[in-house]
Amino acid sequence: MTDTINTHDNDPSAEPAAQAGTTEAGAEARVAQLEAEVASLKDQMLRTLAETENVRRRAEREREDTAKYAVAKFAKELLAVADNLRRAVEAVGEDVRAENQAVGNLLTGVEATERQLIAAFDRAGIAKVEALGTPADPNFHQIMMEIENTGKPAGTVVQVLQAGYTIHGRLLREAIVGVAKGDVGGHVNTSA
Repeated sequence: MTDTINTHDNDPSAEPAAQAGTTEAGAEARVAQLEAEVASLKDQMLRTLAETENVRRRAEREREDTAKYAVAKFAKELLAVADNLRRAVEAVGEDVRAENQAVGNLLTGVEATERQLIAAFDRAGIAKVEALGTPADPNFHQIMMEIENTGKPAGTVVQVLQAGYTIHGRLLREAIVGVAKGDVGGHVNTSA
């Protein structure tokens, strides 16, 4: 009998059975902890990928805007050239042009130069703001005066003193205009 008691007390298989319950619970807790860590890291990775994609899109949009609007300052300076070419053509009446061949030839050259400049503007996305006959829009027009007895509704552009331009839809230079003055109690519509 003593042998059985000694054998049972020193039995190595009895100890692992007791530890197996503890080890199994510890392993399950460790697996749960690792799964939570994996989920956390996966969430972090997805957020980082989303942020990286947002940064990439923002940088691409800024690059496109830079490419579109990089010439804006230079183009704004060329608008004065376009204005002066137009003034030169309008300064000479048709009668003078018909009478003097040299003046006619000179104006033909000025008109050809103006057409080339306008074609270059078109290729760069620069467009003239058509203001005459439209309601005044404070986003595109600078109103310099009101003109009475025009027969047009109040706030309608009846005179363009300086043409306005946009570059890819963005205002480059506002048009300087005169608008029709309404009757007593009339007002300029400045809502855009």
